[in-house]
Amino acid sequence: MTTTTKPATPVAATRGRRPGAGGLALRQGRLEITQFLRSRESVVFTMGFPIIMILIFASIFHGTIGGGVKFTQYFITGMIATGLMTVSFQNLGIWIPIERDRGVLKRYRGTPMPKWVWFAGKVIMVVAIGIAETALLLAVAVALFDLDLPGTAGKWFTFGWVAVLGVTACTLCGIAISSLARTARSGSAVVTPVALVLQFISGVFFVFTDLPTWMQQVAALFPLKWMCQGLRSVFLPSSFGAQEPGGSFELGRVAVVLALWCVIGVVLCLTTFRWTTKRDG
Repeated sequence: MTTTTKPATPVAATRGRRPGAGGLALRQGRLEITQFLRSRESVVFTMGFPIIMILIFASIFHGTIGGGVKFTQYFITGMIATGLMTVSFQNLGIWIPIERDRGVLKRYRGTPMPKWVWFAGKVIMVVAIGIAETALLLAVAVALFDLDLPGTAGKWFTFGWVAVLGVTACTLCGIAISSLARTARSGSAVVTPVALVLQFISGVFFVFTDLPTWMQQVAALFPLKWMCQGLRSVFLPSSFGAQEPGGSFELGRVAVVLALWCVIGVVLCLTTFRWTTKRDG
């Protein structure tokens, strides 16, 4: 009796295989996630800020804001939206200038790796950290403050597309605004004030309709306001839509505005992104 064995694949040949496009993106994504987790300051601020804020607001504000809606139920929408904005817009707007100033992007551009892989890695990192952050925030709110989660598949679907469009728009805008910082140190000075102003005027820390009309109109020009409004349709009763400035949650307009900002973000990235600092040419 004879047996046949399948020839073993040479080790050298196995090691010499190049990963496909998806494999390259996943490797870069894992690298970006690892680098993010190694920065304790980024982890604490990005993951902890929304949770700390909901703990503060839930401890200070009790009762309801009307219609039987608890303060926690209302403010969780703003905390989720600002958490997604923090991990995308703010995080990228601060860290990309640091990488540019250190010459990381210049060296990367000189490698045979396709440039899109670097961007894909950033997107994978944002999505992974954003999902983890949102899940942790919801778990804390449910455990400590009896948050009512969406009860229908339709509301979860709305949650999904609002989050996807919102984080896409914020990611693209974060990459674009990173070109405004001239040095690594100036990244935070450029991005943080913009993020804070948007949070204050978009209904994150206050009931949106309690803000001055002119402030509401300014907020309506930017994605964060629409992210918050879309998420309110998920976590608040349908009847609460009548209290919105437009008389409803206006989900169609939410989708249009967020999609428009995705297009604007792409245009800004293509026209403004720089791999090197001005002193490098």
